[in-house]
Amino acid sequence: MQNWKPPTGQLYKLNFDAATFENGSGIGAVIRNAAEEVMVALSARGAVVVDSEEAEALACRKALEFAIDAGFSELIVEGDNAMVIKAVSSSSPNWSRLGVIYDDIGCLAAGLRYVVFNCIRRSANSVAHSLAHYATVLDEKIVWLEDSPPPARDALYFDSFVING
Repeated sequence: MQNWKPPTGQLYKLNFDAATFENGSGIGAVIRNAAEEVMVALSARGAVVVDSEEAEALACRKALEFAIDAGFSELIVEGDNAMVIKAVSSSSPNWSRLGVIYDDIGCLAAGLRYVVFNCIRRSANSVAHSLAHYATVLDEKIVWLEDSPPPARDALYFDSFVING
């Protein structure tokens, strides 16, 4: 099992995830610092999607937009969908049906001072996963500033326990 690890130095870590529902999708994102503190978190409804790759690509784009809007410019971005992370990490043009979304992500990333994309296991992405699933009960997005989002508190406590013993 892989566990979440805090970023080093002055970097921030942005974890994102998506969930699919019968009538839409959910997006979860959380930004934490080296001290494991939640800087900002998001849970939001998304569009109806064709498959999990589309949901995850849209979640990645939304998470980057969210991070930029919140003023973050030095990020380690982590998600648990290998296809999405591979696509956004590539410098080659993407001609797939999701190519426009991947191009958007690339443009957003290009505007950051520092960014790296990492593919992680779901066990290391449980906070974002919880927030994505919470979106099923939402009509509007919810943002938490410098506060532990209640739908993800168990996952946050687990991450802290694993890191600090």
